[in-house]
Amino acid sequence: MSKNLGLRSAIYAILTIVALIYLVPTFSSNLPDWWSKALILPTEKVKLGLDLQGGMRLVMEVQVDKAVESELELLTEEIKDSLREKKIKYADIKLNSTKGIDLTLLKDEDMVSFQALQSSLYPDYVVVQGQKTENGRVVSMNMKPAAILALEKSATDQAKETISTRIDQYGLREPEVTADTDKHRILIQLPGEKDPDRAINIIKKTALLEFKLVDEENNVEDAIKGNIPVGDEVLYMVDRNTGGETTKTPLLVKKRTSLTGEYITDAKVNLDSTDGRTGVSLSFNDKGARIFEKITGENVNKRLAIILDNTIYSAPNISEKISGGEARITGNFTSDEANDLRIVLKAGALKAPVKILERRTVGASLGQDSINKGIKSMIIGGALVVLFMVVYYGFAGFIADLALILNTIFITAGLALFGATLTLPGLAGMILMIGMAVDTNVLIYERTREELRLGKTLRMAIDTGYAKTMVTIIDTHVTTFIAGMVLFQFGTGPVKGFAVTLTIGLVANFLTAIFITRVAFDYLIIERKWKKISI
Repeated sequence: MSKNLGLRSAIYAILTIVALIYLVPTFSSNLPDWWSKALILPTEKVKLGLDLQGGMRLVMEVQVDKAVESELELLTEEIKDSLREKKIKYADIKLNSTKGIDLTLLKDEDMVSFQALQSSLYPDYVVVQGQKTENGRVVSMNMKPAAILALEKSATDQAKETISTRIDQYGLREPEVTADTDKHRILIQLPGEKDPDRAINIIKKTALLEFKLVDEENNVEDAIKGNIPVGDEVLYMVDRNTGGETTKTPLLVKKRTSLTGEYITDAKVNLDSTDGRTGVSLSFNDKGARIFEKITGENVNKRLAIILDNTIYSAPNISEKISGGEARITGNFTSDEANDLRIVLKAGALKAPVKILERRTVGASLGQDSINKGIKSMIIGGALVVLFMVVYYGFAGFIADLALILNTIFITAGLALFGATLTLPGLAGMILMIGMAVDTNVLIYERTREELRLGKTLRMAIDTGYAKTMVTIIDTHVTTFIAGMVLFQFGTGPVKGFAVTLTIGLVANFLTAIFITRVAFDYLIIERKWKKISI
């Protein structure tokens, strides 16, 4: 065998062996221990999409107006402190309906000081001077449109990242989370999910964790009747007994948040050694630990309410200053509830709540039915193509059929190698590639037939057949490849699934239909000295 032919044969043989190795996890559910421990051997099988595996598809909308509202509420508290520091007196401060806040300055001469305060500390806002009232001068501080757009985009991006983190910690395999920041929507696909309601609960939970002091000086009963002290609010502590019944106890707490969950670095589920109740232990970063230590040190013998999404989970008494930056939430959780709480706390809170616009569940049986029909159509279509090639082109058609089988192996191995997801449109793409693979060989064979009719030898005819059709083949593959990349970049769902197998299939087809078939012909003509091959 010539050196060049031997080298080419060795390269293609190695590629085929590697492709088969990458398919082992897909077709073998029980891999030996030595396989899993070997770092160079693949362990990931071909991922199946939602339409093939079954599962859940969600389209969620981020309520960005809530993010803007939350930002303004924080601004209101901050600006109160700033006004006190600058000794600027005001009568009232509240949110307005134009993406900003309204405040009433008691003195007109404070207007200059307030504008200086705004320009130095709040450059994303503009000040609009309003009318003079009996209480003072009304001033509006409105958020700039560019700042609103940036905040809305940030809320959508943060929601995507937080939801992705929650899904990863939930333990789901092969999830897909994509965001459309212009429409503030998030597409979530969870293949194989068997408990959609629990997954939705984890995804939707805002998970705003707050620590607030309990007001034990005022009467909570009076507050429930509407007589709420300034700076307080009524929240309910939910407790559940061993029978699963829940009770709600009203508590009067300070509106001002002493500490939030943004400082959490870790959350773990554990059991209380004294009462055996399941809880979640929290760890804070250095800044959070310092704040927590300061709060507990200044409020010994007072109660600190631990609040998640406006629900009090516990309100323990502070017996001493707590150092080390650790806290614990208890509440008679089940194991799943405690783990779900750990997930959302560790992943962080959403800046804005999300709303479900579309929910679709695909049953596993329907997915399996799609797989069966897809494989059946591939087998029937492939068998017809194989039969046609052998009947029409003889032994050369048999070589093309072998290349077609290798082409399918390379496409499937490529999906496993790149971690791509095989969808129902992806199966359609594989069937399309069967036709394209055969079309490539048809071009070569027809050109070779023309050369044979001119009286050329078999070797010269095959050389010319491959050489003369190469430009056309490259042109069709490159243009189709570009179209596939555009579909992959800008398409979603079914379109992207089709584009994945199309692009991988084009590369595989170029390798098998041109180079591998050429090696087969060269071997037969050069090494085996064949003078005739039915084409």
